[in-house]
Amino acid sequence: MTQIALPDTQMPPPRSNLKNWIGVVPFLIFAILFIFLPSVRLFIGSFTNEEGRFTLANVTQLFTEKYILNSYWLSIKISAITALGGGIFGFLLAYSVTVGGLPRPLRSALITFSGVASNFAGVPLAFAFVSTLGRTGFITSVLKDVFGFAIYDHGFNLYSFLGLSLTYMYFQFPLMVLIMAPALDGLKKEWREAAENLGATSTQYWLRIALPVLLPSILGAMILLFGNAFGAYATAYALTGGRLPIITIQIGAQVRGDVLHNPNLGNAMAMGMVFIMAISLAGYSWLQAKTERWLK
Repeated sequence: MTQIALPDTQMPPPRSNLKNWIGVVPFLIFAILFIFLPSVRLFIGSFTNEEGRFTLANVTQLFTEKYILNSYWLSIKISAITALGGGIFGFLLAYSVTVGGLPRPLRSALITFSGVASNFAGVPLAFAFVSTLGRTGFITSVLKDVFGFAIYDHGFNLYSFLGLSLTYMYFQFPLMVLIMAPALDGLKKEWREAAENLGATSTQYWLRIALPVLLPSILGAMILLFGNAFGAYATAYALTGGRLPIITIQIGAQVRGDVLHNPNLGNAMAMGMVFIMAISLAGYSWLQAKTERWLK
């Protein structure tokens, strides 16, 4: 029998083209100038004294100076509390927006608000809360004049740990909504239909199917919220005036302060923050990888 030679339909390997990398060049330049070089400078400065010589004193103080350890712990507590609160409240709001069956115009409005609120921070956010919940703020005055309830006489203080945590919650839960809404949309309808056909109730479906699938995504989002609050500086400084010594404010005092002026120690403290953030991002990436297996 005569064999017919078929044409080779295999696609040739893509050729490397320099023009394909032109669009990446601005990102690479930005990453080198604003991420890589500052990180290298922080690392070198952490092991340098005022004379420019190598030293381990700066890194050693991170574990021996009590006020530095307390600052790290205070930042971790605020970040953990706001990540947990923002995660729970944000997940419930995301559930209402996606699975809860809210009208589409209301869903669009909430998603738009979440996108704006998650980026509303710094001095404007601090001023907004002072105007609302400060000693002469709008809500404070309404509660006192209309209902006869003075919140500051009952222990509330906007310029404290509780007040700063409440302020952070403003941009934490909208960020959770933005992260969890696509994950909730990714739940396949076939899973619920199969569970209902097998006699499962709505509660059983969520406890045994939906939540186990979403749990890595929920935990990963909370880790991202933790990192978001852990690196905040302007909001805390504008609201408390530096009276609440979280680690970012302590670093600012070392770099720009008059009394605690030690830039190299500030570099070491910043490297400690980078280490904690790296652990958080590694955990987030691992959990996201586990989530993508189910939501493909």
